[in-house]
Amino acid sequence: MHATPASPVSVEMEQTIVPTYGAMAENAPILSAAEIVEFDENLDSLYFTDNQRRIDYVLVYEDETMKEHIAKKSFLKQKKKRQAYESNLIKSGLHLEATRSVSDGKIIFVKVHAPWEVLCTYAEVMHIKLPLQPNDLRKHQSAFNCFTKIFRVSEDIIKPEQEFFTAPFEKDRIDDFYIQDKETFFTPATRSRIVHFILSRVEYAIKENVKKFGINKLLDSGIYKAAFPLHDCNFNAVSVDSRCPSERYILYKQWAHPFSILKFQPLDLVRKYYGEKVGIYFAWLGFYTRMLIVAAVVGVACFLYGVKSQETCTWSKEVCDPSIGGSIIMCPQCDKACNYWYLNITCESSKKLCIFDSFGTLVFAVFMGIWVTLFLEFWKRRQAELEYEWDTVEFLEQEEQPLPEYEAKCTHVVKNRITQQEEHVPYTAFGKCLRVTCCTSAVFFWILLIVASVVGIIVYRLSVFLVFSATLPRAVNGTNVEAIQKYLTPQTATTITASIISFIIIMLLNMLYEKVAIIITDFELPRTRTEYENSLTTKMFLFQFVNYYSSCFYIAFFKGKIVGYPGDPVYWFGKYRNEECDPGGCLLELTTQLTIIMGGKAIWNNIQEILVPWVKNLISRCRSSGSKAVLPRWEADYLLQPAGKLGLFYEYLEMVIQFGFVTLFVASFPLAPVLALVNNLLEIRVDAWKITTQWRRMVPEKAQDIGAWQPIMEGVAILAVVTNAMIIAFTSDMIPRLVYYWSFSVPPYGNYTTNTMQGYINNTLSVFSVSDFQSESKPVAVNWFNPTVCRYRDFRYPPGHEHQYEHSVYYWHVVAAKLSFLIVMEHIVYFVKFIIAYIIPDVSNETKDKIKREKYLTQKLLHERHLRVMKKQMGGLADRFLKGMDISMINKED
Repeated sequence: MHATPASPVSVEMEQTIVPTYGAMAENAPILSAAEIVEFDENLDSLYFTDNQRRIDYVLVYEDETMKEHIAKKSFLKQKKKRQAYESNLIKSGLHLEATRSVSDGKIIFVKVHAPWEVLCTYAEVMHIKLPLQPNDLRKHQSAFNCFTKIFRVSEDIIKPEQEFFTAPFEKDRIDDFYIQDKETFFTPATRSRIVHFILSRVEYAIKENVKKFGINKLLDSGIYKAAFPLHDCNFNAVSVDSRCPSERYILYKQWAHPFSILKFQPLDLVRKYYGEKVGIYFAWLGFYTRMLIVAAVVGVACFLYGVKSQETCTWSKEVCDPSIGGSIIMCPQCDKACNYWYLNITCESSKKLCIFDSFGTLVFAVFMGIWVTLFLEFWKRRQAELEYEWDTVEFLEQEEQPLPEYEAKCTHVVKNRITQQEEHVPYTAFGKCLRVTCCTSAVFFWILLIVASVVGIIVYRLSVFLVFSATLPRAVNGTNVEAIQKYLTPQTATTITASIISFIIIMLLNMLYEKVAIIITDFELPRTRTEYENSLTTKMFLFQFVNYYSSCFYIAFFKGKIVGYPGDPVYWFGKYRNEECDPGGCLLELTTQLTIIMGGKAIWNNIQEILVPWVKNLISRCRSSGSKAVLPRWEADYLLQPAGKLGLFYEYLEMVIQFGFVTLFVASFPLAPVLALVNNLLEIRVDAWKITTQWRRMVPEKAQDIGAWQPIMEGVAILAVVTNAMIIAFTSDMIPRLVYYWSFSVPPYGNYTTNTMQGYINNTLSVFSVSDFQSESKPVAVNWFNPTVCRYRDFRYPPGHEHQYEHSVYYWHVVAAKLSFLIVMEHIVYFVKFIIAYIIPDVSNETKDKIKREKYLTQKLLHERHLRVMKKQMGGLADRFLKGMDISMINKED
């Protein structure tokens, strides 16, 4: 009742190809197909009905004869393609068995099994590394094992995997490999990967002399509804089949369950069940989260230092003092509609600013510059260990095959510069140049679209500030100030609403650009899966970088920097007056922006990751519950959500964007690592829960490292030093305060005998004569209040001075101090980063020894066999030769 191959397996097969159009000819080849068998009521079975052959993959399609509202010609065409495809699968050596759905008779499940010979053949083709002999090197025990033992999963629950020395598999040397049981020599993950490799390359049709092949195209065209490997059991129950290790259940209980939030991840089991690509993601995420603990502790300490220093913050007390801040009249911050206001209106924001704009901020910025280097260097060491332990050291050079889509377009012949052999490529040099040009232009177009949206947000800020200034008037007589006016100033209202709108636009543009980036990358036609993902990663991160960080860069480095002065303000597009910062600077506004975007993004992503797959699976279960039948393993998995073609790409992207928030702008928000730590503790378990309980089992894939994300993070780390130094120098008020304390509070510029911060506010606010207002910007004066002068944030000479409204000597001292600080801080941090990177090797000595030992054993075991064969052959020749010599000597003696 099942289909089996009729001829010996080989890599290159004569496959049956059917034309895309037209009816089958009378002399058309007979197509082998999987016969439909009855379900044997064994719910947890992972085997064919003979209970011997393991199910390595499942294909799902809808019976064409039972489809409704579909033309007969159309479903016959689909049926021919599917039958040709399954026939070629059988000719490739695979075994097929079909079973109808228990809940929906139209759905048919085709179970695929790869026999031993097929596995061995394709393991050699794919250069899969398999065990040679057990690892005889002693494993180094960490001094922290006693402490970390309480966070590890008990070895009684998850037994440690035996370590082996491995080598690329070769059928001719099969006796040299460590084969104790043929059924377990290839793990289920490896079996599924081999079958997926075959499914992606088997042909099924021809159109205009172009062959069509691969399961992906059949899925896209709707001929098959799904294709996936099976989970080994239900996530919440152990399998009744003794041959099933119930690894999914163990992963759920010990990894994905919320109660396991503080446990270390069972990475070896994750890698064994889902493959190296999933394993390396969770290894990186776990390592990043552990490193965040140190950053979070230091960040909290700096935050508490800021809270403590709030009590002695002299300049904030001056702002809140009714005799100082309450007597300083500030100039309007917009034309006509805005009025004069007293400085003490900003009392609450100045108190908050003292927390974030303190000496602790400088210490934390320097620390984070060093922390990010330690994180990247120690991750390289950890990654090197995983590369060895998971047999991916030479993966890219040996195993990775071209994508089927790439192979299908290889119609041009070129000569390889290295081998001097002819090979097929999908495009000429000119065609490649044209593709790169088109794709680059498209990427820059979308980046310009983001820039345009940022400009739109800026225009919104400039225009809405006028509205809030009119609807939220500030009291100018210092009496009857309502509580809401105390906290909700026009600047605060503008910042909050603009941040929320910016966040919404960011999310919308993200959803749109995700599809565009995939289309652009498909058009590029990268050769391998790694090249495809690296190309897509670069595009997506470049877009996300501009999308998420542009508003933060604007607030940090542009807002309030070029505003002129009240008598000669600077305008955007000749219409909108440029924004000004509060008297304390834009640092608090940057903190608000970061909190809204970073917090909103984390909340939105976690809700989306939990609710979307859960709701979809709930709908699927409700649709299938009408039959009230208990579902077999393959049908239960079919009702789960597909993992998607890009797998965990979006999880990487989410975390790297967060890494940028934690490092690029941490000088303005020392609690960012704390928020990231809390989010990551949840993210690990949410991702684990999602792929273990809500997704179909992903096709196991090899991965040597985290790919293009590594150089991206290194680039962010370098940029972070500059951005944090510039935030302290140009966004915060730390440098002007230091200049005042050491130079302008004492003679010859100041009136105090000792260095002090007293008088800082009065000294740093310039004076402007109301009579110097231009007619188009002069505010509408209040009848009972008509000041002669007002103050504004800048360092300029007062009216009546020979250089009135020009920058004062204080301004040039501050500029010199800012530039000096920027250069000194950058060079110190970069020097320390260089020393750390030089001292910490990328590969530990222990890992180097293991790699050398494995190479030595590989050479010894695989090449000694040739020596034994040659010795055996030469030994026989030598015996015959000596025997002939003895006979000739006897004859001579006779």
